[in-house]
Amino acid sequence: MQFQTQVPLKKQPHNKIDYSSKLVLIGSCFSENIGNKLTYFKFQSAQNPLGILFQPKAIENLITNAINEKKYIDSDVFSHNERWHCFEAHSSLSSNNKNELLSNLNNAVQDTHQQLKNASHIIITLGTSWIYRDISSDTIVANCHKIPQKKFLKEILSVDEVSESLEAIIALIKSINNRATVLFTVSPVRHLKDGFVENTQSKAHLISAINQIIDKRNSFYFPSYEIMMDELRDYRFYAEDMIHPNQTAINYIWQKFSDVWISDNAIKTMKEVATIQKGLTHRPFNENSEQHQQFLEKLNQKIENLQKNLPFVRF
Repeated sequence: MQFQTQVPLKKQPHNKIDYSSKLVLIGSCFSENIGNKLTYFKFQSAQNPLGILFQPKAIENLITNAINEKKYIDSDVFSHNERWHCFEAHSSLSSNNKNELLSNLNNAVQDTHQQLKNASHIIITLGTSWIYRDISSDTIVANCHKIPQKKFLKEILSVDEVSESLEAIIALIKSINNRATVLFTVSPVRHLKDGFVENTQSKAHLISAINQIIDKRNSFYFPSYEIMMDELRDYRFYAEDMIHPNQTAINYIWQKFSDVWISDNAIKTMKEVATIQKGLTHRPFNENSEQHQQFLEKLNQKIENLQKNLPFVRF
């Protein structure tokens, strides 16, 4: 007897992720959930160089700046609440020191340029269609940095506007890397501060826009949002805030992602990595016992054997 409806997933015959793949993840906080899994299993991946970005215009701006190798200068940053911020970056990059912030921004742009150029897979997770426009400069910001709401206009991007932004993102990526596979997903995190109806409208705009462009641009869609909303439609799969997926849900969606996008050979290697990772967290009763020393010797041998085939892996 089935107690849930399953979101149908079609395995990818080509372009699967393996340990030779180079991945770039950009977008909402759910991209970091997937990115952390890739990091745990020692894939070659990089994520969110300017921190979490929720909406497509912010992601498009990051990719544009990275490809053009933008140089951030004093006029691109500002001081607020005794810290320096940039409207194009998440507050995780903010600093007490202006020069440190500028240096971090410019390093992130340079790193992203190289990562996009060399990437085999670029995974973009969209969180919302809602944007905030700075009234004084008439520009869309990636993060408001707790500046008073009256300084911004809140708008929702139409389906066509989201679609145009995604088209631009793909065209920009292909301009420096025509080999990259671009994979979109929509974050299952609900933005309830916008309102329940407004969140639904926002997600609908994202999903509609993605489905307008994926077929004709040879890009792909993974249904993270649909899996959360349908297969995991129970509050036991949410964190305490009842908004974010909990670890059980993240693990479940990751398993679904692995089934579709990760190669069979990579799955075997992931099992080896998981065994080593668990071994590294093992805490013995007696660190000096002969049994524990033998355990460590076997563990080190497993690491050495793995690194012979994958020299970039570090534990």
